[in-house]
Parts: sequence; C-alpha cells; structure tokens
Amino acid sequence: MASKTAATAPTKKTLTTHLLAGGAAGLAEALCCHPLDTIKVRMQLRNTRRVMGIAAADAAPKSFLGVGHRIVQREGVLALYKGLGAVVTGIVPKMAIRFSSFELYKSWLANKETGVVPTSGVFLAGLGAGITEAVAVVTPMDVIKIRLQAQRHSTVDPLDVPKYRNAVHAAYTIVKEEGPMALYKGVALTALRQATNQAVNFTFYQEFKRIARHYQGLDELPSYQHLILGGVSGAMGPISNAPIDTIKTRIQKSTSVAGESGWTRFVSVTREIAQKEGYKAFYRGLTPRILRVAPGQAITFMVYEKVKSWIDLWNARSQHSKLPTEYA
Repeated sequence: MASKTAATAPTKKTLTTHLLAGGAAGLAEALCCHPLDTIKVRMQLRNTRRVMGIAAADAAPKSFLGVGHRIVQREGVLALYKGLGAVVTGIVPKMAIRFSSFELYKSWLANKETGVVPTSGVFLAGLGAGITEAVAVVTPMDVIKIRLQAQRHSTVDPLDVPKYRNAVHAAYTIVKEEGPMALYKGVALTALRQATNQAVNFTFYQEFKRIARHYQGLDELPSYQHLILGGVSGAMGPISNAPIDTIKTRIQKSTSVAGESGWTRFVSVTREIAQKEGYKAFYRGLTPRILRVAPGQAITFMVYEKVKSWIDLWNARSQHSKLPTEYA
C-alpha cells in the first residue's frame, strides 16, 4: 500500500516533469520508428493508386519489407522519413498532453482516502488522454504527415519537386486550398483510435508494471523491463483498432469535397474499401503498424521512466542546496 501511495504522490509534482520526460520519450520514439510508419501508410494507400488508373504491374509489393525496399530503391533512404518534421513538431506537446492528462484524469478517479486508482480508472484515464491528445495535436499532425508520406518523389533528385515540400509548407498549402478545418479531417476516427490505443496501452502497462514490481519486490524496475513491458502493452492497441486506422488514413489522404460531411465521407470510404478490396483490406498495414507502435511504446515508456527518474533525482538533490519553491 505504501508503494502505491508513493507512486501516486509524484503525479502532482509538476507538469514540467511530464513535459520534459514525455517530450524526450516521444522524440526518441519518432526518430527510431518513423520509417515503419511510412511503410504502413504506403501499404494502407496502395489500392488507391489502382483506382487512380496506375497500372497494376507498377503497384507496390505486398510485404512491408518489399514496400520499404521499393521506397528506398525509387525515392532514396530519406523517403522513409517523409513527414518526420510534422511528427517531431507535434511530439513534445503530444506526449506532454498524453502523460499529463493521463495523470490528471487518474487523480480524479483515485480513491479519495487511499489514493489508489482501480484498473477501471486507469482504463478511463487512458481513454480520456487519448481523446485529449487527438483533438489537441494528433489529428492535424496526422493529416500533414500522411500527405507528406503519400507523395512518391525522389529525395535525391533536386528536380523532382513535390507538392508539399515540408511540414510547414504542407500545413500552409492545405489551409490555403482546403480551409483550416481540413487539418481536422478524420478527427472523430483519430480520437477513437487514440482513445482505444491509450486506454489499452496504459491499462496493460500499469498492470504489468504493478505485477512485476510486486513479484520482484522492487520499488523501481530496471530500464530493460520498462522496455519489454512497454512493447507488449503497445502491441495491444493496433490489434484492437486496425480498421479504424485504415479508414482514417484513407480519409486524411484525400482532398476535401465541398458539402461532404464527415459521416458521409466515413460511410463512403468504408463502403468503397469493403466492396472493392474486401474486408481484409481493413487490416492492411497491421504488421508494420504493430512493428511501429510496439517498439515505439517500448522506447517511449523506457525513456519516459528514465528521464522522469533523472528529473526526480535532480529535484531531490537541488532541494538540499536550495529552498524548495512551489513547483520544484
């Protein structure tokens, strides 16, 4: 009980801890795993090329390794990092919002007397954190990222100029041509995807960590265990919401149509995938998504826990030499 109380207390220290630790974790995750996300997006968009009249013989390979090799062969290694600017730009606020809102919602759901948060409370806090980050950061970041990733141009040929040159130019062009609300295309699906992702992710991770600490008699787990537990919990989300992610990607890739509501677009895209490509198409890109999300969450939780412990250590040491401020 004492260990649970101790674990709950630091959540009210300061949002700066979650900002710095979450930002560092998100940056490390993006740099390591973004190529897999690019491959996933290309796989999810593969059939749209045939609809646009491109020969089937020129279609991308089916396996994620084949898709990755084709991207590198035709567009250069840096093409795997298309859209990274949009991700990095939003990664600090995204992770700050994710971890700080999760801790905030968790504190609201904690037992008023003991401070213990039930598993259902962790699930709901993760659900709320996913919705919050989706509306605040993830949706516009995803729209820009997907537009950049969907471009098939060489990164080594200076004469091959794409429509969107970088994340800032993509955002400017989208707003100019389609209006600011185009950055929020698929916001409902993104919120649903992020909510289910974070609810499952945080619940499994918190439970795995609690069990591991209990059976090993440890107050803090070593970094490699955070890595393993984060990876296992991170794989759960993509399996539960793969169709949502595929539909969302198709919607965000396409340009806006005047007078078309979000629901109409959702029904149209869903029906088109089911009728023309079959229900298996909803799970296209699941393998690279798991390979992207699972190690991404492993890195995120490991770096987050480590940086947070460094900040806590630095704060503890500074209190011996300075008078503590309101938010040390």
